[in-house]
Amino acid sequence: MSRLATLLILGLVAGTAYAADERISFPADYKTSFTNYLSLDRVQNEDQIIRLFANPVALEAAAAGKELPNGSVLVGEIYAAKKDKDGKVMKSALGQRIRDKLAAIAVMQKEEGWGSTIPENLRNGDWDFAIFSPDGKRLNKDLNTCRQCHAPLASTQHLFSLEHLSK
Repeated sequence: MSRLATLLILGLVAGTAYAADERISFPADYKTSFTNYLSLDRVQNEDQIIRLFANPVALEAAAAGKELPNGSVLVGEIYAAKKDKDGKVMKSALGQRIRDKLAAIAVMQKEEGWGSTIPENLRNGDWDFAIFSPDGKRLNKDLNTCRQCHAPLASTQHLFSLEHLSK
């Protein structure tokens, strides 16, 4: 294959991935129309805290013990943990990290056929991801990091917190 053909194919793949990254819109009303179902120290990041919200579609399916349907949306408010003057993460008397500034808002959304546009090793069923700034602007982050982290969780519908949704 010629170098030009290779570059064109890579450009098309990158363009496709970028277009897929744009398909999730910031859910501006999530604080009023979604339910905060879990808040905890973020397992994957030692200096972060996350508050998780789910829309009614996801909550109703989880409560009924069903697979979360298309239209399910989960939002994670990602906060930096407070640090002391030496840069060490501070913890409360309960042993939990103390929340500082809101750093980003992650969105996980499920829609029909979305998985087919993602390489198989990064596929999360029909779930996909987006990351926004606290004011709702899309951040230019590598979403494959999210996809890769959630991909092995097929037994829990690619969610770390499925059991907490079905309260």
